[in-house]
Amino acid sequence: MSLPHRILLIEGHPDTAPERLNHALANAYADGALAGGHAVRRLVVGTLDFPLLRSQNAWQNGPVPEGLRGAQGDLVWAQHVVIFFPLWMGDMPALLKAFLEQVARPGFAVGPEGASPFGPKALGGRSARVVVTMGMPAVVYRWFYRAHSVKALERNILGMVGFAPVNETLIGSVESLGDKGTSRWFKTLEKLGRGAA
Repeated sequence: MSLPHRILLIEGHPDTAPERLNHALANAYADGALAGGHAVRRLVVGTLDFPLLRSQNAWQNGPVPEGLRGAQGDLVWAQHVVIFFPLWMGDMPALLKAFLEQVARPGFAVGPEGASPFGPKALGGRSARVVVTMGMPAVVYRWFYRAHSVKALERNILGMVGFAPVNETLIGSVESLGDKGTSRWFKTLEKLGRGAA
């Protein structure tokens, strides 16, 4: 078993209804992590109140919304971050993207204007996992669509600010999983949580 970690779970489904599969998967991961002796914090993006960024100037120079300062603190606290979201129109939901844009500001997650992109990463020393649910078979998304939106999140957002390694769990054909299928995935996520992977 790995040493205890500080784990932040980010639930990116805009629908906060407790019956959502993403919420149940996050619960399974959290149960495993707590059983493994890890510390866990959770952010449910759908419950947070924040505006959309509408200009480069706002991103670079505007204040971080009051409701997201705690989220930045949670990212600083965490050693391992797990992001859960459903694939919508081939990408992460817009609300999750807006959240990431708001928290990943210059001087916090990325270097200040003019800083070298090859210099030290602001959130380096942290690992991540991306858990994505989808209607299509995961193998189709991975091989035909090249998992493009997940790869963009891994490289262009998480990798850019220093997360490494970044692993992924793609859960496809969710409408036809049935009780056996969901139970298998819950066990998988619980095991990942226990090992903080």
